[in-house]
Amino acid sequence: MFNERFMTVVSKEGVVSIVSYDDEGAHVVNTWNSYLAFPGENRILIPAFGMRKTQGKVEKNSKVLLTLGSKEVEGKMGPGTGYLLTGTAVFKKSGPEFDAVKSNFSWANRVLEVTVSEVRQTI
Repeated sequence: MFNERFMTVVSKEGVVSIVSYDDEGAHVVNTWNSYLAFPGENRILIPAFGMRKTQGKVEKNSKVLLTLGSKEVEGKMGPGTGYLLTGTAVFKKSGPEFDAVKSNFSWANRVLEVTVSEVRQTI
């Protein structure tokens, strides 16, 4: 699911936007490419400290959108590559995934686990 170009992009620093939404509207929160972990074929683990509004929306509707990119990787039309990811999310505050994230990010009090269903290169 995560091809070589995608993994090259996330190896460079850049902003990740996470969009959660429910009947009351959308909410966007940001993190960094370097915070993402890829424990399986279609999963992403993201350390969380804040993200309380995101968690509230995910508890009502688990569907999320993520965008990420890097200007350092050649894209479709020149310098810069970006991606749109679609998936479902859950927050975890214990278990092996949480422990793995916590070992790298001592400030994390939860982990956002995203199961990705689609990856689309946008630029």
